[in-house]
Amino acid sequence: MNRYYKQSRGLNAVDCIIFGFDGENLKILLIKRGFEPEKGKWSLMGGFVQGNENLDQASNRILKQLTGLDGMYLEQLHTFSDPDRDPIERTISTAYFALIDLNKYETQISAEYHPEWFALKRLPKLIFDQQEMVEMAKRRLRYKAALHPIMFELLPSRFTIPQLQNLYESVYNTTIDKRNFSKRVLATGLLIKQDEKDKSGSKRGAFYYQLNMQNYYANFQSFLNFIPNPTHLIF
Repeated sequence: MNRYYKQSRGLNAVDCIIFGFDGENLKILLIKRGFEPEKGKWSLMGGFVQGNENLDQASNRILKQLTGLDGMYLEQLHTFSDPDRDPIERTISTAYFALIDLNKYETQISAEYHPEWFALKRLPKLIFDQQEMVEMAKRRLRYKAALHPIMFELLPSRFTIPQLQNLYESVYNTTIDKRNFSKRVLATGLLIKQDEKDKSGSKRGAFYYQLNMQNYYANFQSFLNFIPNPTHLIF
């Protein structure tokens, strides 16, 4: 087989930032790296691209292998190519971010690689340039959430207004007035009120809601009314 003459070789890898929401905090799923360098240190889900697969196939395979999960929202983020990012060998890594309903998938996550959820505010030190990957993923999530319904990938099909507010506050790292948030989100007309209540937090409880997807796609701009400073979330 012919090869490109006098060209350097390198490895291709993927790293996946998996976001989950537990009803109060936005979290990231990490594992302890199983080989050198940096063996035993906290790492994103990652691995090398095989010769017979493209990047999307590799990311889905690696997530399935490391967590047991598949079929989640997954989006390519950025390619990191600093020549010195991996001390062993030239490795170019393409980062992806994934969104899952933590409560729905928690029991399905494989324990083989000792995965653990960490709140964004309490992340341990990550290997190589993975902290940069996480920061970029946070910015992309904030930007996308201002324009598309991807935030609801993090929620169960039925959710309460307090849960939705906690999610937005976690993603945008801000505090939103409770009364104003409730008024604004209900004024969009994009949520369908359910008959049942969630009484896990108080005796009075909070009504469940569902996102009206048909109305959302017809008038998604309504959500911009209560997202903190969406015009400043430039990626």
